[in-house]
Amino acid sequence: MSPEIFLEDYFSIVLFLLIALILSCGFIFLNFMLSPSKPDPEKLSPYECGFEPFNDSRMEFDVRFYLVAILFIIFDLEIAFLFPWAISLGKIGIFGFVSMMIFLAILTIGFIYEWKKGALDWE
Repeated sequence: MSPEIFLEDYFSIVLFLLIALILSCGFIFLNFMLSPSKPDPEKLSPYECGFEPFNDSRMEFDVRFYLVAILFIIFDLEIAFLFPWAISLGKIGIFGFVSMMIFLAILTIGFIYEWKKGALDWE
């Protein structure tokens, strides 16, 4: 592919990316140059939910934090699968409906298992 054909086909995309790069770098530079910078000890102190930090930032977390995060991701992805399924339900027919119900049943069983194991209970 010759450079002329490439530029003819992709000139608008390259121009858009170039303008976006120039604007983003320009805004970062302007922010750096024009923003006030008067740090004081209170502004530079570490912040942890309104309290002074009392432990190392690399301390171990309870495994329940990770379980809740994984459950959130699972159910967030479930919603991402449900939208296209709902839109195309008329085209995929009963097979698509049954396969989605099996998918939802598996997720529900996993959710009930986590609930019964106490992963969502806080002490």
